[in-house]
Amino acid sequence: MRPVEEAVATIEAGHLTRFVPPEGGDAREGAVLMLFGEGPRGGEVLLTERAHDMRSHPGQVSFPGGSIDPGETVIEAALREAEEEIGLVPSSVDVIGCLPQLWLPPSNFAVTPVVGWWREPSAVGVVSRAEVHAIHHAVFADLVDPENRITVRHPTGYTSPGFLIGPERDVILWGFTGGIIARLLDYLGWSRDWDVSRVCDLPAYMLAGDARVQRNARAGMLDIEEPER
Repeated sequence: MRPVEEAVATIEAGHLTRFVPPEGGDAREGAVLMLFGEGPRGGEVLLTERAHDMRSHPGQVSFPGGSIDPGETVIEAALREAEEEIGLVPSSVDVIGCLPQLWLPPSNFAVTPVVGWWREPSAVGVVSRAEVHAIHHAVFADLVDPENRITVRHPTGYTSPGFLIGPERDVILWGFTGGIIARLLDYLGWSRDWDVSRVCDLPAYMLAGDARVQRNARAGMLDIEEPER
C-alpha cells in the first residue's frame, strides 16, 4: 500500500480525468470508497456491480458510494454507503486519504474518492438486490494482465479503456470507475502494455432504458478519456 499512499498524497485531478466540477456549478456532492485489501491472491480492490434492472447505469461496475447526507463528511458518507450497500463494517477500514474531487457530467455529480485499507476484512454481501447485483474482489495481478484489458465501445461509437473481471472474466469494468483504475495504475507505474485494438461492445443489459447515457456519450462526456500510450 505504500505506493498507493504516496499517490494519494501527490496525485492531481488531471492525472485521473479531464472532468472536474465547474466553478460556480450546482453539482451534487457524493463520495465513493476505493477499498484496498489483501486477498488470497494478493492485493485487490472491492467493487460492486449495480443491479441489472436499474433505470440508471444498469450493471455498471463501480465503487460503493453515493450522495453525501447533510452534516456528513466525504469519509463518513463513503463508509456509510458501503455499509448500507454491502454490509461493510466501517471500523474495519483505515482511511488513507482522499483523491481530488471529480465530476460525472451525465449525472452532474461531484464525487470524492475516499481511499481506504481494509485492515480487518470481514464478510460482505449484497444487502439490497434492488441496488447491487454482485460484489467483485478485483485482484491487481488480474487488472494489470494484458489479457484482461479491453477497449469498450458504446453504440454511439464512444470508446473507453476497460477490464474484464469476475471468475469467468465476463464482467465489463469501464466508465467512471474503470477510467479511474486505469489512470491510477498508470500513475503508479503498474500498467503493462496491452492491445488497445481489442474492442468489446457493451452488453444490452447495460444500455437498457438510459437515453441520457447515450446523449452524453455522443457529447463525449461519459467518462475518463483513454490513457495516452
